[in-house]
Amino acid sequence: MTNNGTVITVLTLSGFGGITNYRGTLFAFTLLCYCVIWLVNVPIIVTVIVDKSLHEPMYIFLCNMCINGLYGTAGFYPKFLMDLLSTTHVISSTGCLLQGFVLHSSVCADFSILVVMAFDRYVAICRPLVYHSVMTTQRVCVFVFFAWLVPIYLVSIGTITTSRSKLCGSHIPKIYCINFLMGKLACSASMASIIIPAFNYTFYFLHAVSIVWSYIYLIRKCLLSKENRSKFMQTCLPHIWCLITLVVCLMFDLLYMRFGSKKLPESVQNFMSIEFLLIPPIINPLIYGLKLTKIRNRIMQFLCGKHR
Repeated sequence: MTNNGTVITVLTLSGFGGITNYRGTLFAFTLLCYCVIWLVNVPIIVTVIVDKSLHEPMYIFLCNMCINGLYGTAGFYPKFLMDLLSTTHVISSTGCLLQGFVLHSSVCADFSILVVMAFDRYVAICRPLVYHSVMTTQRVCVFVFFAWLVPIYLVSIGTITTSRSKLCGSHIPKIYCINFLMGKLACSASMASIIIPAFNYTFYFLHAVSIVWSYIYLIRKCLLSKENRSKFMQTCLPHIWCLITLVVCLMFDLLYMRFGSKKLPESVQNFMSIEFLLIPPIINPLIYGLKLTKIRNRIMQFLCGKHR
């Protein structure tokens, strides 16, 4: 709501100003990237679902990571591609909330899935004798359920809080919407709009800390055994690279939003803001697809029509 009482229902995405002259090239590149994301994620998802020999905790968690990659990017790429073909770059306040919800919940779900994957590797390497009694099918289902439920619930609370705020501005200085920027357009900040995001950031920062701690412990444990070192390099190294990729890409965007200089070219600003939507969804399945022999062999068998 503006000062004159007009309710704001349409927001302008003002990050498109610097890309007007090469919209066609950018559209082709973006469409190619989105196709590649589907191309590298779908084979892993289908392979894990179809092949019963891959119905193991590690592969089930990997399948959910790939599904989450498609879910998160679906909140950005279709809208961005349409905006590249349009001369007006606007989004409804409801659409902005929805896009922010999808992007936020996808990132949070990534951390949740990485946490349960870290726990799975901890049990597999440090307590191999009880692995199958700990990581039962029922328990894996519970882990997957909460890896999705908790992010969706926490982000939903933040989205609902943002939706109740009266807006005094209509310009989002990006090429997509997130709740943080929409919250900055609010006429006044409520206590809930401050506490809830702070809690969510802290909660998922602790997720990252717990993953790092677990892998420090695993590395120390693996140094004592040649067999454990081999298992670590085969199954844990991809996990570490996925975490590093996600955290680095997010840090670029978060640090820029908080402390970034407006002197940077708009194209650089835009690239920094979409790194987490471009690099992890492509790199993560490639890392696992190339590193995990069982996944790689099964995909090749399906592609060659030699599956059993």
